[in-house]
Amino acid sequence: MSLHNAKKTDAQIQQDVLKELARDTRVEPTEIGVEVHGGIVTLTGTVSSWAKKLAAQQSAHRVRGVLDVANDVMVKMPSHTAPSDTEIAAAVRAALTSDAVVPDEQIQSTVTSGFVTLNGHLDTNAQREDAARAVRGLAGVRGVHNRITVQHAEVTPAALRAAIHNVLEHRADRDAANIQIDVEGGRVTLHGEVQSWIERQAVIGAVSGIRGVENVLDCMRVA
Repeated sequence: MSLHNAKKTDAQIQQDVLKELARDTRVEPTEIGVEVHGGIVTLTGTVSSWAKKLAAQQSAHRVRGVLDVANDVMVKMPSHTAPSDTEIAAAVRAALTSDAVVPDEQIQSTVTSGFVTLNGHLDTNAQREDAARAVRGLAGVRGVHNRITVQHAEVTPAALRAAIHNVLEHRADRDAANIQIDVEGGRVTLHGEVQSWIERQAVIGAVSGIRGVENVLDCMRVA
């Protein structure tokens, strides 16, 4: 077995995650603790924004050998700089309005102690995820509860597999045939093995963008 293909130890993965955090200018690596057991990374610590918490999670997922990430990082805004709930609500509305792919007029938000709750009814799960993504990085946001529902429509495994192929067909090292799809109403469960976190996100994105998919349960594993 070559050195490149050798399975990394938990200690090696931990060091690589710490190096990746140090390279990511969106986070302060000294704020984040990293533990690894069986390829599963647990992130701990306290940061000043929800955006930093997500950035740390994304950094960990970029490291080869990481299977899953448990993000236990806490968000705590300094009291003298934390915006009020009214200011956060205004920023949420501005973010939804300015995002071209989000139908903001169909979304309502509630802000309580920095936690944003989104309600509404949209056409696709991708729109639902885009709405949450638009507000996660706003100053003062400590978390997002996404309660937006998706319009129910008939979804077939054949349509979902076609969407996956459309996303992955450009890349010779991607194989959509390794993905198994279970459909129950508007709920889609994905099984199988992918080669990277990027491929995993591409598959989820392909399925989420199909009209009628109300929820995507990701049971895929990174090889």
